[in-house]
Amino acid sequence: MLNLEEKRISRHKRVRRRVIGTKEKPRLSVHRSLKHFYAQLIDDLEQKTLLSYSSLNPSLKKKEGGKNTLQLIEELGKQFATEAKSKGFTKVVFDRGGFPYHGRIKAFADACRKSGLTF
Repeated sequence: MLNLEEKRISRHKRVRRRVIGTKEKPRLSVHRSLKHFYAQLIDDLEQKTLLSYSSLNPSLKKKEGGKNTLQLIEELGKQFATEAKSKGFTKVVFDRGGFPYHGRIKAFADACRKSGLTF
């Protein structure tokens, strides 16, 4: 019997067969751990990471006081989207990494959409 992490990985592998990022439309890959949240823009054809952000960012740590986790993730999504737009990326392919689309994943995706990313 598979544990939860093995099930998530098998879901992610199944989705990754179809989801491919290019230079014009990179893959927005997200990962959440128990404490932190990570997001990357990836060009799968050249196998390069174009942009990377996490909840460990010093600029996000300064704003941490008095905010709950979802508010911090929304702030991370806004910063990520503005940085991606400044580098010329407006359309992305969203890869939720096998995680269910709710909670922190949904908050990050909604914040990115509000800030101008299209997926």
